Amino acid sequence: MRDFLDYMKNEKKKAENTLIAYERDLKAFDKFLKDRGTGGLDSCNESDAISYVLEMGNENKSKSTINRRVSVLRNYYAYMIDKGVIKSNPFAKIKASKTEKRQIEYLSIEEAAALMELPGNDVKGLRDKALMEFMYGTGARVTEVVRLKFSDINLRMNFVTLKDVNEESRIVPLGSYASEAMSAYVNNAYDSIIGREHGDEDYVFINMRGEPLTRQGIWKILKDYGAQLGMAERMTPQILRDSFAIHILQNGGDLKTLQELMGFEDMTIGIAYLAVTDIHVRDVFKKCHPRA
Repeated sequence: MRDFLDYMKNEKKKAENTLIAYERDLKAFDKFLKDRGTGGLDSCNESDAISYVLEMGNENKSKSTINRRVSVLRNYYAYMIDKGVIKSNPFAKIKASKTEKRQIEYLSIEEAAALMELPGNDVKGLRDKALMEFMYGTGARVTEVVRLKFSDINLRMNFVTLKDVNEESRIVPLGSYASEAMSAYVNNAYDSIIGREHGDEDYVFINMRGEPLTRQGIWKILKDYGAQLGMAERMTPQILRDSFAIHILQNGGDLKTLQELMGFEDMTIGIAYLAVTDIHVRDVFKKCHPRA
């Protein structure tokens, strides 16, 4: 710590008051780590960093305070990497908190179940049920849903490859409900909608004219079913993605797995989900840390 503060003073020409604040922030995090038996600053990993940001939020620290502490710690660990003391920066993926935090809306498990029961057994109903089960069951972004092709899904092995607008991909398992709904749609509805046998390069989700579904088309489908449950305003593609995240965490899932499933790089997104589920920092620590 002292070497870092000397570096900030002599090389970066930081003011004395700034150095005092840096030292205070570093000592606060060092205490946080030692209180949890992790050995102090040089033993920190990404799980510790996430837990610390979550605890500051639970203590109602201001966004400016949280952002300042994260910035100081990110700089500290960058310095430690340069010195060859550590290999990775535990704060590298934790971005600054926005001034306005996005409100996370999610369905209860009961609401999600009720939603999935609404589509009928006709061709359109099979398509709609497959669409909603897929979105809720994979946490896919709406842009990933509209880009999905048959070459991206494997219903025999129950997994799907999701691709974002930058063609970056991740493999996500298909649960039993999503797999069953997708199979029913593909086997009993898709070819009759498109008017021919489907191929690997065909888009999976199509409208009733056989054209690829658009984002706007998916929004309309969800709004129509949401209206049947009296929640048309709440029903969006994002609420299904957020429900996927919240329900995994509520049922014991860990943040690292959630990050891999949902494909987010900014760990403050995961922290926001943790805050919504009201999971205590110590519980997160016990699940995430290898020596907890």
